[in-house]
Amino acid sequence: MRVALVTGGSRGIGRAVCLKLAEMGYHVLVNYVSNLEAAEETLQSIKSMDGSGELLRFDVSDSASAEAAITEWQKNNPEEYIEVFVNNAGIRKDNLLIWMEESEWDSVMDTNLKGFFNICHLVLQPMIIKKRGRIVSVSSLSGLKGLPGQVNYSAAKGGLISATKALAQEIARKNITVNAVAPGYIASDMTAGLDEAALKGTIPMGRFGRPEEVAAVVGFLVSEEASYITGECISVNGGLYS
Repeated sequence: MRVALVTGGSRGIGRAVCLKLAEMGYHVLVNYVSNLEAAEETLQSIKSMDGSGELLRFDVSDSASAEAAITEWQKNNPEEYIEVFVNNAGIRKDNLLIWMEESEWDSVMDTNLKGFFNICHLVLQPMIIKKRGRIVSVSSLSGLKGLPGQVNYSAAKGGLISATKALAQEIARKNITVNAVAPGYIASDMTAGLDEAALKGTIPMGRFGRPEEVAAVVGFLVSEEASYITGECISVNGGLYS
């Protein structure tokens, strides 16, 4: 059994990634925090395509919660290990920095950046022992160019790209690749509050992207065809920024 963990896997890009990995033959651990209904819908979609998966509830920003859940799963599956980790969980709390509350900064950094550390810390050792692993983080256009009103989000996603590049160099000799994708405006819960009609005019392709288009890139980075690609961040933004 080849196992993939997708954090924030219940909706949007995370759900599309779960379905893509299931299609590729992975047993998918669908992580979620609170929306059990959405997580169960994702799992049902996996099973309806004859895929394999299970739910794994924990908060990526809470190291104790993550460790308890992953350690318990490993204990129940001693012959398996998490071969693929897709670091997708993320939140936005937009505000101009002059009015931003400390809690808005901390919560975004804890989920979007510290969550990367919390989970990598738990899944890396088995990957190194097995000399096989794939880590893919979902960053953002904000992490590449910065966006006003998103200083916290831009800092976290930019940090994630730098962490990806650094970790890739640390473990490349162990046959573990570490990459990122940077979506632009993707039609999902994360962009539901944005003015799509106005923003489409700024995108050369004239439309928002689909979660499945991001998932396709994640699927490629996980595949054997991408075995010589590491430390990269691939933009999926319709030509908006490069």
